[in-house]
Amino acid sequence: MATPIPEGKYCSIRAGMTLHYHEAGTGGEPVVFLHGSGPGASGYSNFKGNYPVFAESGFRAIVPDLPGFGLSSKPEDAAYVLDFFVDAVHGLIGKLGFDRCILLGNSLGGAIALKYTLDHPAIVSKLILMAPGGLEEMPTYLQMEGIQKMIQVFTAGPMDLEAMRRLLTLQLYDPSLISDELLKERVGVCADQPRTVLTTMRVPNMEDKLSEVKCPVLGFWGTNDRFNPISGATKIVERCPQARVLLLNRCGHWVMVEHRELFNRTCVDFLQNG
Repeated sequence: MATPIPEGKYCSIRAGMTLHYHEAGTGGEPVVFLHGSGPGASGYSNFKGNYPVFAESGFRAIVPDLPGFGLSSKPEDAAYVLDFFVDAVHGLIGKLGFDRCILLGNSLGGAIALKYTLDHPAIVSKLILMAPGGLEEMPTYLQMEGIQKMIQVFTAGPMDLEAMRRLLTLQLYDPSLISDELLKERVGVCADQPRTVLTTMRVPNMEDKLSEVKCPVLGFWGTNDRFNPISGATKIVERCPQARVLLLNRCGHWVMVEHRELFNRTCVDFLQNG
C-alpha cells in the first residue's frame, strides 16, 4: 500500500504502540529528531533537509514520527498530553539501546525534548531547540495567529491541498518554500489522524524548570514566528546555565527549512565542538 511519506523502520515500544522512524548513519552519538505538531506532521517532512547532513557528519540520526503522526500508531482514545509523548520517546530510546543521546526538537518536539531532559538528565548529552513549546501558559499560545488557524483548519473536516497550503503559509516567512511534495505528504498523513491529536493536547509551562537543564543547549527562534512567541528565547538564555540562542530575521516557525544550510552547519559545529 502506498504511503504519503517514504517508509522507514518500525519499533514496537509497547502493546498497541508502534513508532515509525527513519535512520541514517551507523556510528557516532545518536541524534533523535522530534518534530512539531499540526495536521499531517511527520519526522520525515520536518527534517528531510537536515538529518542526512548530520549522518554525513558522523552522527547516527533517528527521526521518529510521534504517536498520532506520520506512519506511527494513532490511537483514537489516547490523551495526547506531554507525558504521553515523552513516554513514547523514552520507549523508543530504550528499545534502540541508547544510554546517551542528543535531542533535537522544534515546537511540540522542543517541548518533548525539554521535558525528556528534565525527566532523564543522565541520558541527554546536548539539546537543540527550535522555537519549543512549553514556555508559556496555554492562553498565550491560543492568542497566536498560527495556533488559532491550525485548530480551525484541523477541526473543520477533511484537509485538501489548498487548505494545507494556507496553513503552512503561516509556518513560513517565505511561502515559496512550500512544495507540492510537502503538501501531498502532509495531506496524506492527515487523512487518518484522529481529531484528538489536537483537541486533547496539553503542554504545561516549564519555564520555572529551565534552570534544571544542565546540559549544553543550542536554540533557534525566527523573529517572524506566528506560533510560539519569541519571548521564549529570552527565557532559555536567562535560565538555562549552558544555553545560547540564535534569533533569525525573515524566519517563521521552521528555521530548519527556511535557513537550512545555516541551521545544519551551526548544529553540527555545536555537536562536534561545543
